Amino acid sequence: MIRVLVVDDHNLVRAGVCRLLQSEADIEVVADTGAGKEAVKLCQEHEPDLVLLDYSLPDMDGLEVATQIHAAQARVNILVLTMYTNEEYAVRLIRAGAKGFMAKGASPDELLLAVRKVARGSTYVCPEVMEKIVGRLGQPQAETPEASLSDREIQVLVRLGRGATTREVAKLLCLSVSTVETYRSRILEKLSLRNNSDLTRFAIRRGLIDLD
Repeated sequence: MIRVLVVDDHNLVRAGVCRLLQSEADIEVVADTGAGKEAVKLCQEHEPDLVLLDYSLPDMDGLEVATQIHAAQARVNILVLTMYTNEEYAVRLIRAGAKGFMAKGASPDELLLAVRKVARGSTYVCPEVMEKIVGRLGQPQAETPEASLSDREIQVLVRLGRGATTREVAKLLCLSVSTVETYRSRILEKLSLRNNSDLTRFAIRRGLIDLD
């Protein structure tokens, strides 16, 4: 039996995923939540075989959740489910300990395939993201523009790109306002951007965020 913890802040999506998984004879949903901090706690309480993790959560992003879970319970397999198909997200999440990365537009059959594969300890990356990763290997300069950013700079970029103020980003990431301003300056310099509007356009163009 594959024991799964489902983490997604959209109630309808989470309920639908839970129903799909529970309909399978070899899968059991042991808990579900819409928050990253609670996901880390529930993972310690239930010790699931797999965490099905949404990347975008209100309190922590998927990278931070995956890092904390992997550090505390390396045996737990993590499959990230996200609307963003940026390959840099996938690379960083796998480095952080995740075993799988797939788009929310995937079919139910593909999701079940990924759950079973990742639960066994294998790696699964959805075809559209894998194609981008493989495509990078054949390029003279394989790195994406955002590859020059640290994980924390990516987190600041994404939140500023979505329209959060420096003070709001500081509160969300438990940082000082001056520290966020320093990160912002570094991001602008590294990406040769001028202001927050440029940040937003860059993040949308690179598939790091959407504003729907």
